[in-house]
Amino acid sequence: MMRFLKKTGAAIVPFLISVCILFLTTALPVCAVRQEPREMTPSQLYARYAVLMDADTGRILFAKNGTKEAPMASTTKIMTCILALENAQLSDEVTVSDNAQSQPAVKLGMKSGQKFYMEDLLYSLMLESHNDTAVAVAEHVGGDVQTFAAMMNEKAEELGCTATYFITPNGLDAQDDTGIHHTTAADLAAIMRYCIMQSPQKDRFLEITRTGEHTFSDIGGHSSYSCTNHNAFLKMMDGALTGKTGFTADAGYCYVAALRSDDRTFIVALLACGWPNNKAYKWSDTRELMQYGIDNYTYREITPDISRSVPVRNGYAGGFPAGDGATTPVYLTGDPVRVLLNNSDQVECSVDLPDELSAPVAKGEEIGRMIYTVDGIRIAVYPLCAGSDVYERTFRICFEHISSVYLMH
Repeated sequence: MMRFLKKTGAAIVPFLISVCILFLTTALPVCAVRQEPREMTPSQLYARYAVLMDADTGRILFAKNGTKEAPMASTTKIMTCILALENAQLSDEVTVSDNAQSQPAVKLGMKSGQKFYMEDLLYSLMLESHNDTAVAVAEHVGGDVQTFAAMMNEKAEELGCTATYFITPNGLDAQDDTGIHHTTAADLAAIMRYCIMQSPQKDRFLEITRTGEHTFSDIGGHSSYSCTNHNAFLKMMDGALTGKTGFTADAGYCYVAALRSDDRTFIVALLACGWPNNKAYKWSDTRELMQYGIDNYTYREITPDISRSVPVRNGYAGGFPAGDGATTPVYLTGDPVRVLLNNSDQVECSVDLPDELSAPVAKGEEIGRMIYTVDGIRIAVYPLCAGSDVYERTFRICFEHISSVYLMH
């Protein structure tokens, strides 16, 4: 045998080199599910701009001009409150300025130089919607109104509320070189979602905004004050969590509220929901949208699965393939998720995988993602990983493998 190899070796080596070079892999197409837009048509609403949001995911379940910009009046104060909770202590002593004292009604009636505890002022802010209180809180937290407004806009941007612009902490109609004080129904719902679901101060926010009455005095004990919660929605529907009203001449009646039913949490945001003599429109619109969510949306579980392999260019997986080349199986990581859906919702799935990988590939290496969406909104993302090691197919591996096969024969 050895004598035969010596005589034929010069001819075998070029042949082996050619065979090694020819073993390449082929591409595997990516699978994606086409998305179709879907319309929902609840009955007529009074509000010009409205959204119903799933508070768990931030997904908009219904929108009427939900991304149109408009003034939002005192619904602004939910941002003022949450920033104060996150950036000050409830025991802070707040000194009233001339600017705070000069704010128009509705107002607490504080006097310049008076001192109040921050906790008491937040009840004044959220239960009675006092405009002078909002300025006093903003000046304490930010140093001045302009700096606090910058904090409000920074937080809005952080939350993805890019169609919102704050100028005042109380929501009074205002305009500067950048534009008017405004938001959208979708952005306002997202801010409320942050206040009740995501902020480290969410429990305190809910405690304050759900309180029926609060009495207090200034720190000097010279004057006493009593605040009553004017959020009628808290007694309108079972599960009502919180809410904030607002009104200005430009904004009309506005409202943002949250409700929990079983394990579902809904947020409604309304802008331009009538003007004087139509004060009750916001309550009927809120009830209608909340009931729509309760009646039509339930949780469904998404259990992902995949059966797929990806070719590995220049790969060697322990044997020398004769046809398609080396591949690695794909597996996903992550648990099933629950998603709030109605009967007409279509869950869309797309798989983001490369056409091929380059050797070497390590088992467990993340190589792609499986993405689930509803109405274009991403609801779940699962990492896709390589299921096996695939080594690089070097000339030496090819030569040794084919040599061993040749010698066996």
